[in-house]
Amino acid sequence: MISSLLFTCSNFLLTGINPLLNPQISQLENRSSVIEFNENFKATFGPSPQPFKISVNPEFIEQTTLKASLTRYITDVNQPDFTDGPPRHNITTIRDYWVNNYSWFSVQDQINKNLSQYTTTVYADGNYTYPIPLHFVHHKSPRPDAIPLLFIHGWPGSFLEVSKIINHLTNPSDTSIPAFHVVAPSLPGYGFSPAPQYPGLGLRETGEAFNNLMIQQLGYSKYVIQGGDFGGFTLRYMAAQFPSSVVSSLSNFFIVPPNSTDLERYANGTTSEEENYQIGKLDMFNNYYAGYRDIQQTRPEQLAIAMTDSPVGFAAWIYDFMFNHVDGYVWTPEEIITWAMMYYIQGPYAGMRMYKELAKAGTWLNQGFLHIDNPVGVVSFPKDLGYRTVRITRNICVSTSLTYR
Repeated sequence: MISSLLFTCSNFLLTGINPLLNPQISQLENRSSVIEFNENFKATFGPSPQPFKISVNPEFIEQTTLKASLTRYITDVNQPDFTDGPPRHNITTIRDYWVNNYSWFSVQDQINKNLSQYTTTVYADGNYTYPIPLHFVHHKSPRPDAIPLLFIHGWPGSFLEVSKIINHLTNPSDTSIPAFHVVAPSLPGYGFSPAPQYPGLGLRETGEAFNNLMIQQLGYSKYVIQGGDFGGFTLRYMAAQFPSSVVSSLSNFFIVPPNSTDLERYANGTTSEEENYQIGKLDMFNNYYAGYRDIQQTRPEQLAIAMTDSPVGFAAWIYDFMFNHVDGYVWTPEEIITWAMMYYIQGPYAGMRMYKELAKAGTWLNQGFLHIDNPVGVVSFPKDLGYRTVRITRNICVSTSLTYR
């Protein structure tokens, strides 16, 4: 993944970026309010970036461990594992590890040690006029030719997605490989970016806020983007809306639903082998795995009430997705719990509710996306959910598709 990311980015960069080696921090004009946040972790969000260390309330962690210990199990039906969701034996393993072995404070110390984190407040450009408090990681490369890279996660991920590759991105051992100044924000309501208190903050508005973070506050007038899941949607909005700033993009979640002509050719047996694979995969997802999306985009609060009160229940909710949509990666109980904690600490409602904002914007139906003129790299892995053939994708962006089977 690291090599493909670096290779693809290097092939899509345009000349003339002139990366800023020492970007200056600037305050937002006429907006100097400071937001104090104390919802299970303490943070201050001012008008410009300030260093941040994660410090979660010990009483909350103690309560969470207690709730995990009181988990009530279901009785499985005699059928193959994951037919209806994660099997009981997986959930008992997660619960037992959480109660007997997991140490949030060890995890917290490692994150604080390995990642340079900041908080700030930004604004969107359109109809969403409320302040947007953000948490983000920012690592600058020692290389004089480094390129600013905005790394955007999705659901059920977090800023931690960049943690295993950030050193390779900022300071690759092979000097012929591009280096990057990495900025990895938490989406609003995810990780340690506080949840929005008003509706209307979707991925288009989030992209506007991220662009203002990069340009106004970090001084990166031109940059590239990598995005997966919600990050893939966000970069499509940003690349179309800010072509003078977003020089190129790399997406591993570039959904292009089959149109009526595609489906007619599919029914008649005249689609290519790749199209058959992509359409069949999308059908499988919609018929067997899309239930989480349907409830999160319609009744997210109804679901969140139960999930907020059950840490193991929420871990199971995202683990089903994590298990079914990765290419053979084996998740450890430590990783599953830590990924869940990125939502559970401030509550999973905001992360779920983003799906409702996407539905309102028509994002799932591929509505509202403009043609992207700057280069876009599209990486397709075997279990990716999107339908994206080269023929279709080139209609909406300048693209190359790298498909791995």
